[in-house]
Amino acid sequence: MADGIGLAVIGCGTIGRIRAVLAREHPHVTWLGLCDVHEATAKQLAADTEADFVTTDIAALLARPEVTAVIVSTDENQHVDPIMQAVAYGFPLFIEKPLATDPIESASVLKAIEDNGIDAVIGYTNRFRRRFLGVKERLRQGQIGQVTSVVTRAFMNRMVVYATLSKTKNRTNLTPMVVSGTHSLDMSMWLMEGKSPVEVYARSVDTLLGEWGTKDATFGLFTMDDGTLFSMNISWALPSVWPGAVYGLEIGIVGTEGVIDIEDTHRDVIMATEHPQPAGYTSRGFEPDATRYVDFLGSYPPGDISNGMLWGPMREETLTWFNRLAKGFDTPHATAREGHSNLLLTMAMDLSSKTGNPVKLPIEPEALIQG
Repeated sequence: MADGIGLAVIGCGTIGRIRAVLAREHPHVTWLGLCDVHEATAKQLAADTEADFVTTDIAALLARPEVTAVIVSTDENQHVDPIMQAVAYGFPLFIEKPLATDPIESASVLKAIEDNGIDAVIGYTNRFRRRFLGVKERLRQGQIGQVTSVVTRAFMNRMVVYATLSKTKNRTNLTPMVVSGTHSLDMSMWLMEGKSPVEVYARSVDTLLGEWGTKDATFGLFTMDDGTLFSMNISWALPSVWPGAVYGLEIGIVGTEGVIDIEDTHRDVIMATEHPQPAGYTSRGFEPDATRYVDFLGSYPPGDISNGMLWGPMREETLTWFNRLAKGFDTPHATAREGHSNLLLTMAMDLSSKTGNPVKLPIEPEALIQG
């Protein structure tokens, strides 16, 4: 984009704010427009970023002649409309996961993106963390031979549940796997690139969070097309006082000639203090139900604030996308097709858990809905 990037950010909450602030740092972003249904939120971000245009009307923003690229960072179940409007203009897209929370809508969105030749990427921030990039390179080089088994475990502070689900009454598909486990599943599938799952068997428990219309935890076992076993487990019901602000992840990868063991739990830097710590997950109208006095520093997935600036994987992910647009660089971003596949796999785990039976893969969106 020789004349610069005219960026439209749709959704000005926590993540939209981060990406809009970062946009102002990039030399190729020459115009910034913002949209949010909550007018005060949009106007505050516009003031903080000196945005060129602000509105509550998606159509009005996308119709601006300056717009050349779009970030969709609305709530999880509000992605479809802004994506489809942006696709009609042919804009390159950065979409916070998922494409949609309904698998049939996700398939329709993917078809529109691919039929129109849209360069669309999905926000899986872990792909831009140094340790995972390093592991990916070792696997490319064949350093541990043929991968035969992968074990993935994610622990999450339940503040994410409260903050996410309190914003909507449509909670049908807002499960631990669809909303949050998708990040660790995406990472595992990315590291196992070239392997395709053929079956999944899963179980869930909803002792604590059933009243919120979701599950406490889901454990599953995938069988891949070459016989590789992939165990994928997540619990997002840890107490609000859990020191991990959001995410703690462990991945073990065993190959025929070696092993890679990744501890991404952030327990290497621990702070205990008499000062109350902010919520690890912030969202409009959300207040945590307990005060945290111990913190695993670095456990907030986007990164950490130092001297008023965000440092970490979301900075790398966002600025690298601008480089992708401006220079045509090949980047590690997840594609729209990968995002759609991740949704179907997480929902297949939920279906297996519901029915008590293994689910054959791949599975069509209609079969997930019927199930």
